[in-house]
Amino acid sequence: MKLVVGLGNPGKKYKNSKHNIGFMALDSYAITNKIKYRKSIRFTSEIAKTEKAILAKPKTYMNNSGLAVRKIMEYYKILPKDVLIVFDDLNLPFAKIRLRQTGSAGGHNGIKSIISHLSTQDFKRLRVGIGRDSNKEMKVDVLSNFSKAEAQKLTELEIDFNNIIESFVNEEDFERITNRHN
Repeated sequence: MKLVVGLGNPGKKYKNSKHNIGFMALDSYAITNKIKYRKSIRFTSEIAKTEKAILAKPKTYMNNSGLAVRKIMEYYKILPKDVLIVFDDLNLPFAKIRLRQTGSAGGHNGIKSIISHLSTQDFKRLRVGIGRDSNKEMKVDVLSNFSKAEAQKLTELEIDFNNIIESFVNEEDFERITNRHN
């Protein structure tokens, strides 16, 4: 069983914010594959289950995402090597995708929380560049909404999100996925 987690913040206030790109990627995959989410109090998340994977959107807020991820992994006995986390990266240029097999948090609080709760850095990552507006404070920048042009570009990226998630769920070698999309 694979676990694909999209990071974001719950609530209408954050729905279209840059920090919620993980939620957006998982929503795109679910819509494409006609998968429905349900609210799960047990996992503090919205969950969708398929034959091969669990899709999760933690509702713990970004800084405590690790709690929800750990609960899901423990319940379904999922190993860190079978986890893909989709999240925003303000250090990457807008709409740039980077896949990694492991690594540090790179300053991302959601990833810091996951590393802390799992006691490992050995899970897969799909980082999506949101760019950095040096005229804005970092917190304001990541919580701001995408411009219309950026939103259009994200729509074009949905094919890549869906292909990466589908390849991961179908157990394609992650190095091969990385080579194709990085």
